[in-house]
Amino acid sequence: MTPHTPVFCSIVPPHVLERLAESDNPAFAEAARRTLAVDAVQRAARAEAGPATPAAPAAEGSDSPRRTVYDARNRTELPGVKVRGEGDPAGQDATVNRAYAGLGATFELFLKAYGRRSINGAGMPLLATVHYDEKYDNAFWNGEQMVFGDGDGELFLDFTIPVDVIGHELAHGFTQHTANLAYYGQSGALNESVSDVFGSLVKQYALDQTADQADWLIGAGLLGPAVDKGTALRSMKAPGTAYEDDVLGKDPQPATMDDYVRTSSDNGGVHINSGIPNHAFYLLATELGGKAWERAGRIWYDVMTGGTLGEDARFAEFARATVASARRLFGDGGDEVEAVLKAWSVVGVPAS
Repeated sequence: MTPHTPVFCSIVPPHVLERLAESDNPAFAEAARRTLAVDAVQRAARAEAGPATPAAPAAEGSDSPRRTVYDARNRTELPGVKVRGEGDPAGQDATVNRAYAGLGATFELFLKAYGRRSINGAGMPLLATVHYDEKYDNAFWNGEQMVFGDGDGELFLDFTIPVDVIGHELAHGFTQHTANLAYYGQSGALNESVSDVFGSLVKQYALDQTADQADWLIGAGLLGPAVDKGTALRSMKAPGTAYEDDVLGKDPQPATMDDYVRTSSDNGGVHINSGIPNHAFYLLATELGGKAWERAGRIWYDVMTGGTLGEDARFAEFARATVASARRLFGDGGDEVEAVLKAWSVVGVPAS
């Protein structure tokens, strides 16, 4: 098995933290600068680490997760002190309990919907560290485990609150062990979008929601009391509308290629242009109706695990792969192929 190069993937985009670092409010600026500094150290560490060794498979036939939650005790050494293992009862720390439950919810989606044992398909243990650093305004996947900050309490709350944040970050591990999309430009935006897609599906599966019932928000419940005009970090239903706030600024995500953002920051705008494939998935899921993980999610999962997608795939290559997947899974004359073509057409990406 070929080793996969891990990358540092965080839920809060750098452009948000960079704006906050220039805030007139000293507390906001300090928290953002501290978070950016910690992120830079983690990002450099992942770059130096090289390819990750594939995880050892679980026992044959195991359909149970192997979860471990650690407590960093507001320090930055990883993984921290073990506070809950698989099968241990819930404790008094709500953050620990939420992290444990979110790891389980993500494992369950992949197993029950797609027959996949953990994010690597071979029973990879799911590790999480909570209470990372002080007033740390982020959560991240570092190629090996999840890490959650407590937030500063004003701009961002505890990062274990939204289960889709947990699903999003673990889905970076899924991508790492499947298509391994390069984290730059359009392939990086696809990497981020796939995490938003499966993060949203984790939440929808846990709540037993149909596509029409889902809010299609990433990070709802995460923004703190100091954010007056914001509902989440991103909206798949309406990219660019998740927030428009004096402190956070305006959500810069485009919904279509007409507004594609060309930038050298944030690895070529990976957290920004992900709004385009995000919106395509939303359009497909709502066009098909029902439970989004059953058909729309199945198509995306098939593309990611099919072995035909290049690591540097651009939007059009991914779109064509979804059309081919829809034909293979559901037949050429089905509603699925037509809905996939329509979704990509609306966002301006050629799919045929």
